[in-house]
Amino acid sequence: MLAIKRLLAHAPDGAAVRKLLAAAQRNLTDARVAAISTDNRFDAAYKCVMQCAMLGLWASGYRTATSQPGHHQTAIQCLTLTMGVPTPTVIVLDALRKQRNLSDYEGDPISEATLASCLDEGSKLLAHTEQWLHDNHADLLGEA
Repeated sequence: MLAIKRLLAHAPDGAAVRKLLAAAQRNLTDARVAAISTDNRFDAAYKCVMQCAMLGLWASGYRTATSQPGHHQTAIQCLTLTMGVPTPTVIVLDALRKQRNLSDYEGDPISEATLASCLDEGSKLLAHTEQWLHDNHADLLGEA
């Protein structure tokens, strides 16, 4: 991925990791606000997923090349390598990415079932990310 410039080397920064983790937590909280439209709740939950994927990359010494198309796909597909997320979960997360593209670029509405799936997956991935960071990169969390 480095050779084809899909990923770039990135020095992990504890303050940046903590800030992005807090943003992921806020986005998941916002996604649970029932007074907000389904589409916007989905966007917030999906944003949490992407922020978790970025945290896995950052802590592992990489970042996506955001100038390249497909950086969301790259970040999600790297979850098996960065944080050991099982392949079946990555497949579900990638399907949510595709749904996000249809919603953002073609105006397809988000169903309640799709929102529920994104909330569930975002919640599980955030918990996984927090535990993984604690177990493997406590220094970035300011715990070491």
